[in-house]
Amino acid sequence: MIQATAGRPLHRLLAFLSVLSVSFLMLAGAAGAQVTPFTQAVAEAASKDKAIAEFYKANGYKPIWTGKSGKDKARRKAFLQALEQADAHGLPTRRYDAELVKSGLKAARTERDRGLLEVEMSRMFLQYAQDIQSGVLVPSRVDKGIVREIPRRNRTQTLVAFSKSSPRGFIKQLPPKSAEYTRLMKEKLALEKLLAKGGYGPKVPGKKLEPGMSGPQVVALRNRLITLGYLKRSTSPVYDADLQKAVQAFQQNHGLVADGIAGPGTLAEINTSAEDRLKSVIVAMERERWMNRNRGSRHVWVNLTDFSAKIVDNGKVTFETRSVIGKNTPDRRSPEFSDVMEFMVVNPTWNVPRSIATKEYLPMLKKNPNAVSHLKLINSKGQTVSRGSVNFNQFTARNFPFAMKQPPSRGNALGLVKFMFPNSHNIYLHDTPAKKLFSRETRAFSHGCIRLAQPFEFAHALLAKQTSDPEGTFKRALDSGKETRIDLKQPIPVHIVYRTAVSQPKGPMQYRRDVYGRDAKVFAALSEAGVSLRAVRG
Repeated sequence: MIQATAGRPLHRLLAFLSVLSVSFLMLAGAAGAQVTPFTQAVAEAASKDKAIAEFYKANGYKPIWTGKSGKDKARRKAFLQALEQADAHGLPTRRYDAELVKSGLKAARTERDRGLLEVEMSRMFLQYAQDIQSGVLVPSRVDKGIVREIPRRNRTQTLVAFSKSSPRGFIKQLPPKSAEYTRLMKEKLALEKLLAKGGYGPKVPGKKLEPGMSGPQVVALRNRLITLGYLKRSTSPVYDADLQKAVQAFQQNHGLVADGIAGPGTLAEINTSAEDRLKSVIVAMERERWMNRNRGSRHVWVNLTDFSAKIVDNGKVTFETRSVIGKNTPDRRSPEFSDVMEFMVVNPTWNVPRSIATKEYLPMLKKNPNAVSHLKLINSKGQTVSRGSVNFNQFTARNFPFAMKQPPSRGNALGLVKFMFPNSHNIYLHDTPAKKLFSRETRAFSHGCIRLAQPFEFAHALLAKQTSDPEGTFKRALDSGKETRIDLKQPIPVHIVYRTAVSQPKGPMQYRRDVYGRDAKVFAALSEAGVSLRAVRG
């Protein structure tokens, strides 16, 4: 039994022995490692982080940062240069302060100091590498609707790979290499320079401005659009044809009805501050880091805020259609995730989700057993049940014993085709009989699934890669009137995303409304992590 000695309480003695035992056990695992103040300090500090401990144990507790070799110096230089650019990526720089590293290097007098600094630099590097490569945040912790799985790399392997690579080359490969990320960075800098000059200037007063009007409000609108880059400099007080074209161009780039009239919705977007646009760009960069992976040479891209669905082939949009997304209520918002589309179902049966059957239809059936008569009632044996034989008032959402189905038809809630990428969220793309909703500017009406304005054409585009007669193949299945499954010979990745800032290869940045308020949550979380807005002069 261990006895407490004079001047050394038992709990302190145990803690001291614990540190020693951890250190020496780790050192014993490194063949030929000599116990020195440096290795002892590295072992102690690294014991708090499993990934770092594994790395130093495997390399014999040798330095990769604080040694005198040319390689160590190159690593230090490359890392410090990267940290000085962390702000440009919208990262929380307090997590890896370059000045703190520099002062630590100057202050390290002893081998023990150097050992502790060695581990701290590895910890900082791993944090920086993870943040810039796959994002600062864990998406699902920010909003439960962001169910995206992010590509976190193995931390021990990251250190091993870095120690064996060209430092500058390795660090350069960490951020996303997409053209979108590069353009977002460029827009971020442009907005920061604009902020240093006062932003977009005065807001436009009034509720509605239209062609033919004149006066100070029109001048304010003109000045704002000049600053936004939609008009050449002019002092005309008249809402003329040039101003109308500029308003239309702005509307097109912001997902608005391009009628050339500056109504309340358009003015709200025109009056959005440069600070808020910068927040959108910083959030878009974080979201781009969450998807720093191969998206597929051919993939489907659904941007919820843009109410659109696109097919992308080798980086180019080859098909695009309008979409309707989930209604902005807690139980209907469309989630964000990626999966793989495997097949389509022509003339589908709609199996009503239990949540809809019990929350929406059961109360209707209690009032009128013949309500929603287009739906069949199915018992546990798969048999169709006559409504006349059922007393619906005896059931609750918990004990409702029936499934509800809608047979294939033009009036089916799923329309005449659905596109399946089986997932735990029960989300898919589909047709709809409610065609009028596609003419709306804001299209958040569904229970969560994505409705397509041109589902047949979407199907043709998908099938064009596997048959010489995509339209005929689809039409034959449609004309049969029977539920028909058509497999995709080459499954296609589907990415359901949420971007309020989207770049173009040419032209100004496009912005969309924060439909579900998710970007506001993401920026708040980034702010809490240490990301801040900045103004850049010059």
